[in-house]
Amino acid sequence: MTTADLIVKNASELITCGGNAPKTGSALAELGILRNGFLAAYKGKVVFIGDEEAFHREVKPIPDATVIDASSRVVMPGFVDPHTHLVFAGTREEEFLLRLSGMSYREIAARGGGIMSTVRATREASEEELFRLGMARLNKMLEKGTTTCEAKSGYGLSVDSELKILRVIKRLNEKHPVEVIPTFLGAHTIPAEYKNNREEYIELIIKKMLPKVAGEKLASFCDVFVEQGAFTLVEGEMVLKAAKGYGLRLKVHADQLSPGVGAEFAVKNEAISAEHLEYISESGIRALAENKVAGVLLPTSNFFLREEKLPPVREMVEAGVPIALGTDFNPGTSPVESMQMVIYLACLLYGLSVAEAINAATINAAYAIGRENELGSLEPGKKADILIFNFKNHSHLVYHFGDNHINKVIKEGKLVIDRGGDICYL
Repeated sequence: MTTADLIVKNASELITCGGNAPKTGSALAELGILRNGFLAAYKGKVVFIGDEEAFHREVKPIPDATVIDASSRVVMPGFVDPHTHLVFAGTREEEFLLRLSGMSYREIAARGGGIMSTVRATREASEEELFRLGMARLNKMLEKGTTTCEAKSGYGLSVDSELKILRVIKRLNEKHPVEVIPTFLGAHTIPAEYKNNREEYIELIIKKMLPKVAGEKLASFCDVFVEQGAFTLVEGEMVLKAAKGYGLRLKVHADQLSPGVGAEFAVKNEAISAEHLEYISESGIRALAENKVAGVLLPTSNFFLREEKLPPVREMVEAGVPIALGTDFNPGTSPVESMQMVIYLACLLYGLSVAEAINAATINAAYAIGRENELGSLEPGKKADILIFNFKNHSHLVYHFGDNHINKVIKEGKLVIDRGGDICYL
């Protein structure tokens, strides 16, 4: 018999998202649904998935086990958000108003807005202020079903401020139920004080920032923004090569604002993911597919910026690119903490099916941060990160959009959110 301290029973749909990771092609639509499903966990790990008969035959709950009746409710893995800019100070609502009046992102940046606006506010903020803001944002993420998120630095762009952000990310991971995966993004943009001396800033990243980041073990990944107005391919490669030498895994902001070879660049440099990809080329699609590099797509950013140019998502799926979805949570282009909103828009803007979007927000998102063996699906041996929804069919996640459908959130076997509420759409 298998010992269990947590039981979730009678799920109308127990969505496992199980199987080989990443899910590509037709497999992206396979959710592994069990009707009237039972799940058991012990010490934070899933130990059983199956039907009622097998549960009674194979599982022995401890005397004080937590038992949750999920009758008429969907149960699925916790959302994994593989692309956020979690830690920053200040807001940029005035830029939103300028965009509504017709001004472009680049025009706003040229006037001193954009990333540098947030850099100025973040540099001025104390570590305690950033920690408080980060905790509040993680609360919102958790309430909407995110149990793991990646968090990038990149709003400091100086040695002290980048380290400050990464130390805050480390504290947030230690103090909050949401698991936070740290990414160093010192190569986000060239700060104003180095505008006329790019080489010196790149040298600062490589010789000052990276040694300290690695020395304090403050990041798992290093990301670079390769784009017109940000970093060239040569500059980006210099940073990634140095980061790899310190044992960091690599990510790339790629093909976001203009045509280029960002996806190909990510593959060449053995990055785990290429992110944004609005302007990805046919050769870039092939490169990601052949090398199983995750393509992280950010529909809330496309929506908020009212972009007409969207990534060629169906072509990417059909080619076999491992599609993942994230919020791109940040103050300027996607002030959205909700992976439920990401899923709505991935279906309504990109044309993904609900099943494809769910897999892209769970098991494939876990793959995009190198955690597919621990997170992203409900299978024995993986973390018991579990969502219970107030509906009985997963299609309602998109059909009834604009609401928070979470009933309960369980992180590593512990109930961390219990919103109760009536069942929708019986």
